[in-house]
Amino acid sequence: VSVIMRELEKDGLFLRGEPLRGRIGQPSIPMRLNPDGAFFLGLKLGRRSTDLTLIDFLGQVRASERHIYPYPTVAAVADFVRAAYRTLRQSLPPGQRKRIAGLGVAMPFRMWEWVGQIGAPASAMEEWRDSNLQKTLEELTDLPVFIQNDASSACGAELIFGKGERPRNFLYFYFGTFIGGGLVMGGQLFLGATGNAAGVGSMPVPGSGARMESLINAASLQVLADRMAANGESADHIWQQSQAWHVSQPVLDRWLDDAAMGLAWATLSATALLELDAVMVDGWMPTEVRAALAERVEQALRSLDTAGVVLPSVREGTIGAFARSLGAAAIPLSQRFLIDQNAANRNI
Repeated sequence: VSVIMRELEKDGLFLRGEPLRGRIGQPSIPMRLNPDGAFFLGLKLGRRSTDLTLIDFLGQVRASERHIYPYPTVAAVADFVRAAYRTLRQSLPPGQRKRIAGLGVAMPFRMWEWVGQIGAPASAMEEWRDSNLQKTLEELTDLPVFIQNDASSACGAELIFGKGERPRNFLYFYFGTFIGGGLVMGGQLFLGATGNAAGVGSMPVPGSGARMESLINAASLQVLADRMAANGESADHIWQQSQAWHVSQPVLDRWLDDAAMGLAWATLSATALLELDAVMVDGWMPTEVRAALAERVEQALRSLDTAGVVLPSVREGTIGAFARSLGAAAIPLSQRFLIDQNAANRNI
């Protein structure tokens, strides 16, 4: 162990503290992670904006760049990453730039299927079908690139960087332009065979009248934006920043109620199949809106017929609006430095 610790210190990953004296035997020497020991980049690629974030070995954000667009194109994202990567890299001292260990990408899968919902030209979105984003970004940055579903990445940020006690089994809802989800089972992020597990947006929930609709049509920020526009209110500012919404109370209350009921039905369906300790609610929204939403989800859940089901607790997420960016940066961190607790159970 001493040899390993010395090697990690030599590599710049650990820092040595002052010896603790006054006890029997040799003085103990506390060791801690060196924040400058490694850096990671996280690219959040959304339907309305993209962010490139640089974090250190402790998960602290060192710098971030952001670009807003009406819809994402392959060329626009490549141009943004090229410029933002140069800026973020130069924000580090020259000796630390080689310590950037990788780039994680959090993005919606099958982007081309959401043309109608975001009002983008079909030709521009079809480019995503044939693009090789991983190869493009590796050529731009000369870094290993890892791609993951955006909501799963946000869930991963909650798992790795979240505050307070984290349940071992929880379903995670993230509100972006559209609703997304992540699933943690046994303390591990569960991605499924295709990486698209917990794709909650497609879950059927009761809609108006007797018809069913997808959760994405009941609980997404796009739904709120559409209702604001129908009420003569501009929704542009909610895409630009997350902490100061200007929404009339009747429009906001109606959206909160509908979104909460949709999440309650989705939670009930998931709980019938999985033993969940909790569901978490987070997203691109003010903290007071998130708190109100979590409270209404719990109320809506208890209004349903839950016979035979042990209800999970309903909690607010602790990361907030930038969970997707942090989760993206956590992917290369996990690949390089975190242990897969399930590895010991595999026959390899």
